[in-house]
Amino acid sequence: MAHKQVRKAVFPAAGLGTRFLPASKAIPKEMLPLVDKPVIQYGVEEALGSGCDQIIIVTSRGKSPMEDHFDISFELEKTLEARGKKELLAMVRQIGEMAKISYARQSEAKGLGHAVFMARELVGDEPFAVLLPDDIIDATVPCTKQMIEVYNETGASVIATQVVEGKAISAYGVLDAKPVEGKWKDRLFEVRDLVEKPKLEDAPSNLAIIGRYILTPGIFQALASIKPGALGELQLTDGMKGLLQKEKIYGYVFEGKRHDVGDKLGFLKATVEFALKREDLEKEFREYLKGLKL
Repeated sequence: MAHKQVRKAVFPAAGLGTRFLPASKAIPKEMLPLVDKPVIQYGVEEALGSGCDQIIIVTSRGKSPMEDHFDISFELEKTLEARGKKELLAMVRQIGEMAKISYARQSEAKGLGHAVFMARELVGDEPFAVLLPDDIIDATVPCTKQMIEVYNETGASVIATQVVEGKAISAYGVLDAKPVEGKWKDRLFEVRDLVEKPKLEDAPSNLAIIGRYILTPGIFQALASIKPGALGELQLTDGMKGLLQKEKIYGYVFEGKRHDVGDKLGFLKATVEFALKREDLEKEFREYLKGLKL
């Protein structure tokens, strides 16, 4: 059975980024550079490489540098052209022409579920991807593309998951799920429930929820039906629990390495690993690292 194509990708990017203060006081954390590219651009490139041609970024006050980054910069282009810097000019133009990008506004910080809900008019009655900019996934086949392949076969929402052992599982939403036999054996699970940040002894599995989702439009009705939590926030996990009452949801163990760049240590680790993958930096940077007296 053919399903509607996943063409739209939503990026919740309205958070305050308090873990990166003071840097994030005036610069959105999504614009902090990982080597020489803003964090959010990695996610946008993943979405485009997965077949999504419409990007929706949910923003808030103070996030205009993101809009400027993906816009055309006439002054910069003119200066680079006049100075004969052809490679830099091509790179800048490519960013400005990268994708059709729309913006939705989240006027109050009311949780991830509320941020996704703010994109409902731009998404419409279509399945869509959600990519959390804090999670950068380095994969040969883009993580979102892997998940879209699962959606195309199942017609159901798909949550990215990875195995997390020990006490660290308490920092994540966790899936209660059963394995699905077939082509994605050991990677695909049918979700029975979702538990937010359980204690180790209460965790239903070691399958942690990671910041990639393929969601059916039914999520919007589910989000509209749930009640805000203690902090007045609408949580996406609660919305997916509501959706689970009406539709199947699958968890998919993606192929690739996830970097949590919303965490300072994770950001530093990702910077080192991405720098070592760069042909123009790898040799000298590796020699520098070897020379450190650690």
